[in-house]
Amino acid sequence: MAKRKVVNYALLKGYDFYVPGWGGIFALIGLLLAGILIGSAVMLLLGVFMSKEAVDTYGLLITYPFQFIPAMIYCSLKSRSNAMFDSGVAVNSAHFGQTGGWILAIVVVLATVSAAYMSDAITKWLPPMPYYLEDLLKGMTGGPLWVSLLSVSVMAPFFEEWLCRGEVMRGLLQRVKPVWAIVISAAFFAIIHLNPWQAIPAFILGCLFGYVYYKTGSLLLTMLMHCANNTFSVILSRLDAFKDADTWFDVLSPIEYFAGFVAAGLVIAGLVVLLRRIPLERPEGNLDPVEAQ
Repeated sequence: MAKRKVVNYALLKGYDFYVPGWGGIFALIGLLLAGILIGSAVMLLLGVFMSKEAVDTYGLLITYPFQFIPAMIYCSLKSRSNAMFDSGVAVNSAHFGQTGGWILAIVVVLATVSAAYMSDAITKWLPPMPYYLEDLLKGMTGGPLWVSLLSVSVMAPFFEEWLCRGEVMRGLLQRVKPVWAIVISAAFFAIIHLNPWQAIPAFILGCLFGYVYYKTGSLLLTMLMHCANNTFSVILSRLDAFKDADTWFDVLSPIEYFAGFVAAGLVIAGLVVLLRRIPLERPEGNLDPVEAQ
């Protein structure tokens, strides 16, 4: 298939010409760890100049981007270096088939909420979450609403989808079978959450995000899905009925829970049907090749 230039968003286009291999993926892991250390150092520095209450409220909002800055700088420089001589693979494409982008956007949001609901059937068997972790997670969603939405519903979807799907999975799709690219990138997504209570739902959602990315090439869609999941969690955390609930079993009767489970399964099945109708233009997925500039 002939390569062609694609319409893309300027910020994401800056990474089109760096498609990480295995060495690059391990480099990204190291850079992510370096970014976490930088973010921790910035958090400590904030404690010198800000009150504890202010750090607890705004600290994550300020320091979270620092975790991804080293990896983003590295990928941007590599992409710029490659752009004059090598072809690339678009970080963001738009293959929506006859369904159309807007309808697909609505369906993927509903499917994301459905998958999060169904993952509850697994996480309910985990032991109780440690108090320190529970307090940490509540701190992420318990501050001012605008802070929670900006950090959890905007920044997290952008940075994490760029890394897990836009870089790791995009690179893997060029080297391994698509199913392994989806599963490995979902495992990567799960691991960076650093605890099983978030990692298990993250892996399930990551597989769904990965399949959507493979079939549509749209990183914007996976960002939307990630945003929907996190926003849904923020909203639930602020409802009185859910403040003391650990799972859906705590707020629904068995019949209501089972009915919701069936409905959620049907929504996800509907999304899969829509995605299967989208023609696959390359074995590596519908991620458009781009020409050297």
